[in-house]
Amino acid sequence: MNLASQLTALKNQSSGLTVSERAELVCRIAKQLERAGEYDEGCAVLADFWPDPNGPPKLEGLSDMSRAEVLLRVGVLSGWLGSTRQSNGSQELAKDIITRAIDLFHKLGQASRAAEARGDLALCYWREGAYDEARIHLATAINDLTDADADLKVSLLIRAGIVEVWAQRPNEALRYYTEAYPLLEQSEDHYLKGAFHNEFGLLFRRLAAPENREDYLDRALIEYTAASFHFEQAGNHRYLARVENNLGYLLFTIGKYKEAYEHLDRARGLFLELGDSGTAAQVNDTRARALLAEGHLREAERFARYAVKTLEKGDEQAVLAEALTTYGTVLARLGNHARSRILLERAIEIAQTAGDPEGAGRAQLSIIEELGEQTSSTELVSIYESAADLLQHTQDPSANKRLIGCARQVIDTLLAADQNDVEAPDTGSWEGFSFKREVRKIEKALIERALRDAGGSVSKAARLLGFKHHQSLIAIINSRHNDLRDKRSAVRKRRKHLFSKPKRTKVKAEPEGSESAAFSS
Repeated sequence: MNLASQLTALKNQSSGLTVSERAELVCRIAKQLERAGEYDEGCAVLADFWPDPNGPPKLEGLSDMSRAEVLLRVGVLSGWLGSTRQSNGSQELAKDIITRAIDLFHKLGQASRAAEARGDLALCYWREGAYDEARIHLATAINDLTDADADLKVSLLIRAGIVEVWAQRPNEALRYYTEAYPLLEQSEDHYLKGAFHNEFGLLFRRLAAPENREDYLDRALIEYTAASFHFEQAGNHRYLARVENNLGYLLFTIGKYKEAYEHLDRARGLFLELGDSGTAAQVNDTRARALLAEGHLREAERFARYAVKTLEKGDEQAVLAEALTTYGTVLARLGNHARSRILLERAIEIAQTAGDPEGAGRAQLSIIEELGEQTSSTELVSIYESAADLLQHTQDPSANKRLIGCARQVIDTLLAADQNDVEAPDTGSWEGFSFKREVRKIEKALIERALRDAGGSVSKAARLLGFKHHQSLIAIINSRHNDLRDKRSAVRKRRKHLFSKPKRTKVKAEPEGSESAAFSS
């Protein structure tokens, strides 16, 4: 949007309006600019009621309704500007202002406006990594809507899906997107459609990563292409840049590094052009991961350091924890083990404080994977147990694979320590230590997780654990872990006749609107 034309139109439209009517008009225009990703222009339009973007809004002489509208727009823009500029304390300020707007909307009986504001409040919590708080506000907002608020409901469902994708809960995210899709088809809002396809693509990309699923990768590319089209129609260059970053990430995961860097270059250039240092830092983190995967450690270190340096200034703690994990991993592979350990431990602390247990768990797994040789066997056991506890509810297949790999690594370390007959240190830290007990604890935790992921099937669990014959796993459970017997699914009785006449099976047609077809774009 052209700011000069917006201000001219505003001047013409506001002639003869009361101060409250003018406030509501500028809020509508500021919201349009915000949806186009033009946050500074949105602030300029609000200048009469928010002269200092670092200060409070001016609400004197306004009706309760117009006060609520001004508070909401100021709060939302404060959150976005804090994210783009990485301003410390900006999300807390935005939350306070938006909460005041919610209270006023409730007082006025404006349920849908309160629900919209609550969705914006949830975004602030999401930026901080406080996923549980974000969930609570989004659930409340969705429950408060009526059938007449279709576009708003789609927006809230998309945001709920975003939270779950970042919290590594893809099943919940898919449920929200499934609910949003039929409502989205009725909408003519290109920004909303772009947001849906971008986030849906991100979900497929994350699902594809653990097993390199080509069908999911293809679907992610389709969704990103649709997102680009709709963001172009909406004139939102900021979100076009986000799609470029997502494409870059997807391409490097399948080894197409040259193409990935082209998309990342475009994304970074667009964000810097827009003055969005926060999201440019996330692009730097993506590039660092790509360079790490390609083995270009020195370059990866430089981009990872840039990302952390920028993100440290802001409030987006979950994103900072991820960037610290990337940086710590790069330094470990460069041989700077002491500095790497400091960064990874900091990532754990930040993620846990923010309310992102899975981010903390992933950082702990990185310590085992990257610094296992520099860590004592007893400490590895402790780190693994903590990671397993933090990731106990994960739906992320890659996290489960890493847990199994790390468990094997810890067991190998314990076995090596026992074979080398390492003497206990004089400090007494080995007092009461039992090698067999620690190995058995890890063995039990690993078997329990495999049984859970296999739905209680011993044969499937055995395959996950790398056994050639499931009877080996049964023998271990029966001899060493009797308390895991109830984790097994019921054993089916063998039929008396091994062979019987084949039964006819009815071919059931797939219902319309099923998951595989419902989201085609």
